[in-house]
Amino acid sequence: MLAHHVLFWLKADTTEDQKAAFRKGLESLEKVESIKVFHVGTPSVIERAVVDTSYTFSLVVFFEDMAGHDVYQVHPIHKAFLEEFRPFFEKVVIYDSI
Repeated sequence: MLAHHVLFWLKADTTEDQKAAFRKGLESLEKVESIKVFHVGTPSVIERAVVDTSYTFSLVVFFEDMAGHDVYQVHPIHKAFLEEFRPFFEKVVIYDSI
């Protein structure tokens, strides 16, 4: 199993409508057939020193193996998401684990 966790910081001037469109764009990624588990979220309200709540959106997906991850990376849905929404990111951080 491979976990792919992506944290997005959107630009400060991103409107609420743009944030809603961005979330829908993230949700469209669930259609990639190699994804086994899928979750889109926003920072929780848990206030603890060790919890980072500075990001705007979180995407967590699980793949059966590296081959599933590789399918996702070049999938037309993933490429379309990046093409449309990359201008919204100020910062993106990815954590992959096996």
